[in-house]
Amino acid sequence: MREGDRSTKNTAMNDEDRRDPEAFLDLVPQAKKGNLKVYLGGAAGVGKTYHMLDEAHCLRAHGHDVVLGFIETHNRTETAARIGDLEMVPLREVVYRGVTLKEMDVDAILARRPEFGIVDELAHTNAPGSRHNKRHQDVEELIASGINVITAFNIQHLESLNQLVRRMTGIEVKETVPDTLLARADQVVTVDISVEELRQRLREGRIYPADQVEQALRNFFKPGNLAALRELALREVARGQSRSRAEMELRKRERGRHMAAGERLMVCLSSNPDGSDELLRKAARSADRFNADWYAVHVETPDETVQKISTAEFRALLDNINLAADLGAETVWLKSTDVIKALIEFASENRITRIVIGRTHPTLWKRLWGRSVTRQLISAAKDFDIELISQRSSEE
Repeated sequence: MREGDRSTKNTAMNDEDRRDPEAFLDLVPQAKKGNLKVYLGGAAGVGKTYHMLDEAHCLRAHGHDVVLGFIETHNRTETAARIGDLEMVPLREVVYRGVTLKEMDVDAILARRPEFGIVDELAHTNAPGSRHNKRHQDVEELIASGINVITAFNIQHLESLNQLVRRMTGIEVKETVPDTLLARADQVVTVDISVEELRQRLREGRIYPADQVEQALRNFFKPGNLAALRELALREVARGQSRSRAEMELRKRERGRHMAAGERLMVCLSSNPDGSDELLRKAARSADRFNADWYAVHVETPDETVQKISTAEFRALLDNINLAADLGAETVWLKSTDVIKALIEFASENRITRIVIGRTHPTLWKRLWGRSVTRQLISAAKDFDIELISQRSSEE
């Protein structure tokens, strides 16, 4: 998504946010790996890039080594001017299908080894042939090497919200950031302005080119969409702060020893690809709501071995297992002749408190003979809370 210029007049950042540069510095000496700070916005144009550049100048003024790994100005005068004399690591040029693309040079940043790296557009997909497929993977490598990273993205790119955003706005967001990356951030700061001010920025040509303004106002930038996205961003940050406070209290009570959360969720993952991605996203939100560890469990029966299911089904199953991992689940692959027995035994052994099941639509034959796995599991799982979630097929 595009990033707009910053207007200081109505940018909503509370007192805690204003102390962010200093608060973030307090975290740095305690970590062996680099720390991660995320500026999270409700939509393009709220001023995330400008705030990152502000912080870069502030850090450098206090004697810290800061470089710009990647900044997207979208040719906006105010944003470009705010770069000033900050050091920029030259971008790497990639020729793809006759077009020269510019990407962040991870190797150059690693060789330079700054104290802080500023990386914009976290959800970006890198050009083919790049070191990693996604920019968030570049950031993870920088952090692993001991570089502190300050980055930014918009709430619609968060993986677990993908389907929800599509239903709310009617627009499919194809580039996503794993929830696990946001969850591990040391700081998350919301950059927020009013809906009307954001739409005014759009009318003034400060977000998109003039020929795209009217279409954007009628579609993604409708007041209802912006208000919903803004609320999602604020809730996400509040949820993260709540998790941090809860974890801190647990550590205090246990003298630094982290205890597992009381709730533990299990989502049942079938080899049927229809609706599984949405089931996982909803399960991730439930786990987040309960501050719970969660498991995505697939049971392979003799009739559903990798040799017997179709290539398309197997590929879809692997995609969903990878998605579950990105959303923060521990993925488990069991083998059994009895699906229900295997799931109940796993739930008992792992102290599961809540089982999340997709609401299936069995055929009349299965309903008559009572062979719906969902119905059998609900009947057998008498010692567990059951959360039944509707599933839409991929066709729907």
